[in-house]
Amino acid sequence: MPLVAGVDSSTQSTKVEIRDLDSGEVVASTSSPHPTVTPPCSEQDPHSWWGAFEHAWQAAMSDLPDGSRVEAISVAGQQHGMVALDADDRPVHPAKLWNDTESAPDAGWLIAQLGSAEAWADAVGSVPVAAFTATKLSWLHRSLPAEWERMARVVLPHDYLTHRLTGAYTTDRGDASGTGYWSPSTGEYRWDLLAVIDAERDWSTVVPTVLGPLDVAGQWDDVAVAVGTGDNMAAALGLGLAPGDAALSVGTSGTAFTVAGSPTADPSGAVAGFADATGRFLPLVCTSNAAKVLDAIARLLGVDHAEFDRLALAAAGDADVPVLLPYFDGERTPNRPDATGLIGGLRSDVTREQLALAAVQGVACGLVDALDALRAHAEVPGRVVLTGGGAKSSALRAVLAGLLEQPLVLAGIDQAVAAGAAVQAAAVAGGDDHAAVQDRWGLGAGGGESVRGAAARVE
Repeated sequence: MPLVAGVDSSTQSTKVEIRDLDSGEVVASTSSPHPTVTPPCSEQDPHSWWGAFEHAWQAAMSDLPDGSRVEAISVAGQQHGMVALDADDRPVHPAKLWNDTESAPDAGWLIAQLGSAEAWADAVGSVPVAAFTATKLSWLHRSLPAEWERMARVVLPHDYLTHRLTGAYTTDRGDASGTGYWSPSTGEYRWDLLAVIDAERDWSTVVPTVLGPLDVAGQWDDVAVAVGTGDNMAAALGLGLAPGDAALSVGTSGTAFTVAGSPTADPSGAVAGFADATGRFLPLVCTSNAAKVLDAIARLLGVDHAEFDRLALAAAGDADVPVLLPYFDGERTPNRPDATGLIGGLRSDVTREQLALAAVQGVACGLVDALDALRAHAEVPGRVVLTGGGAKSSALRAVLAGLLEQPLVLAGIDQAVAAGAAVQAAAVAGGDDHAAVQDRWGLGAGGGESVRGAAARVE
């Protein structure tokens, strides 16, 4: 039985999903955790990602039927993070993750060097924020000069794992578009922007080669390794997202994105003008706080997720629900890297049900705001597809459906990122394009049940 593997190396864990090459049926699915991180300093040892991958991979292999063989593998990883390596491929510093906010001052400094946010949007489709790799490079240059001098290469999380598999330094256009120094419009690195950070370096030897969407990065033993991509780009592939449909992904962060035929440049910085993993584009809005807000309030209330949902739904329609501003660990949209959360409208008779619903409404409103920002720069008249771990919350689903003006449907798959990576692997193994694999596997936007709204009052 020919198989392919999709890997999702996220902030929280590595997931490995093995699928039948022909049918797309999931044959094995495993996961291994990453070290927990909390902004403002969110750092992980890249070696921990490899260890998590090895553990998850071995567990997946033990679940395979006799006579099966993995033909190809692809890695999707958390976007933006900075993995700075020395000449011996050793990290000079722990990887700075997307939600690390220590580089927030550097974002402002970089904008000033070009004269305006609009100049950055025109150059690379996005305006620097603390999440982007460019700002983290500026932080390293400013803060740790000895480590900066030792740095020989800088790669993204998925690039690092692909390198461990193949020995090659490669990336793809989707993940490259989140660095702040690669242009989706021209398909080229902006050496002039890297020179703003350090004009003395030969940056062409530092950054990875950008491969095409259907290219092979190398071999891992006798397994073909596809180019891989960023997690949001892989999610779009796994969902089979079509132009006109939007996705709301509720994970550690919240994202709203769609597939577009032309690049986006938003000078306000709200919409990041990314490339996708197929040759098209992926305008995206990101909020830093999503499912973790629900997790935090559930922990404070001393309940599990099921009871948290029951509490929140029990308060639906209550006029005295407090207002929770969910900027727990800084926020990216709006750009408030130093923000914290707030609760307003507390009364002495506040109930556990009201607090639970306040958390759900806070997250839901942030996601709706993200979708509204996306609508201002992209055509999204179709369905809204809800995905990610937070989509399992019945309370969040109900509140979102009540707030949206478009039909809300649940994604028909549990692991959209791993599925998208598997699509890449299947395209390499079978010589097809991504669309042919999606059609053969029955991956289409949504695919799940429609969601009905709750009568929750949100003001």
